[in-house]
Amino acid sequence: METYVARQPIFNKSKKIFGYELLFRGGMSNFFPDIDGDTATSRVLSSSFLLIGTEKITGGRRAFINFTQDLLVKKIPLMFPREKTVIEILEDVEPEEDVINACQEMADKGYCLALDDFSFRPEYMPLISLAKIVKIDFRLTPPEEISELVKELSHNDVDLLAEKVETHEEFQKALEMGFVYFQGYFFSRPQILKGRDIPTFRITLMQIMAEINREDFQFDELEKFVSRDVGISYKLLRYINSAYFSRMENISSIKQAIVLLGEHELRRFLSLTTMTKLASEKPDELVRASIIRAKFCELMGGRGGLMIKPSALFTLGLFSLIDAIMDDSMENLMEKVPLSEGIKNALVYGRGELNHYLRLAVCYEKGDWEGVAKMAGILGLEEEDLPRYYTDSIYWADSFMVI
Repeated sequence: METYVARQPIFNKSKKIFGYELLFRGGMSNFFPDIDGDTATSRVLSSSFLLIGTEKITGGRRAFINFTQDLLVKKIPLMFPREKTVIEILEDVEPEEDVINACQEMADKGYCLALDDFSFRPEYMPLISLAKIVKIDFRLTPPEEISELVKELSHNDVDLLAEKVETHEEFQKALEMGFVYFQGYFFSRPQILKGRDIPTFRITLMQIMAEINREDFQFDELEKFVSRDVGISYKLLRYINSAYFSRMENISSIKQAIVLLGEHELRRFLSLTTMTKLASEKPDELVRASIIRAKFCELMGGRGGLMIKPSALFTLGLFSLIDAIMDDSMENLMEKVPLSEGIKNALVYGRGELNHYLRLAVCYEKGDWEGVAKMAGILGLEEEDLPRYYTDSIYWADSFMVI
């Protein structure tokens, strides 16, 4: 049975990635209420640490994983590396003596404990004293209650994590209230400022991205992009020699690297290099999310009932967060780039066959497994292939991000 693991980013105050919470589903049976938390957590642990590899899922960063009361008492977290594992204690865990003793042992051995969906109760004080992180749902918890929780926890040596932060305004408010970590998709939304002109060089970069991905663009022209730019040439050599390609010997010739990549892969390389320049002032996770979507959508191309070209789906995914990168509306930006009407309709209006692929990608990254199943059904895709596409996309994106 395929195991589905998605990841949700957790940022520090500088909008740098601190870790990822792993979101899990193990097959269609998990849509039904009889799936228990112990089974879910056990599967995510075996999948992420044993089958897939935590490095591949989190890029070497910390993995936040939910643990039930029974798994805590059995001290299951001690089976996994303390440097990479954040033990999330679920809100329904009762602070009984055996739970506190188990958590004390984990804390003594250097594990990071986090209290999930926290709501203060006096009997939780023993767990609060052991925890390093307290997570507060920024959407479900009323503002006045959040203020009280922040005040109550200020007497303890814990860092506060704001969950479900979906706008830049919420991020700023949480920052001002004293939160240290932030979880949610605020980074993927634009900060639209009226009356603000987009610099010409950024529009040019965006147009280059679109031009590179045209079907009739010539290989000779692609090669010129590389050969006349020292920075791109350097990145190309680092990319071709990265762990993703697993070559026995390093490639040192620009020409050899271009030949080995081929036209399609070279297009993607140039697209991503340009995207990185375009988003130089944005959180790295925004670029990474764009790259993951691009590759994930591409891998779904040419399969299922619609048989959409992979190249068109790559471009769709790559441009899907351009509004957040450019801090402008998608409608305004699409007037400035030569993309197909199908891609524009999907990005601006959420319409057409291409939009189904984008919706599937967004559902997957958020762990909306019901949405994933629905969209896979519409597209005629084999659902059991999706976990492999997603993890391959993460690995590919992370390999590119280090160059």
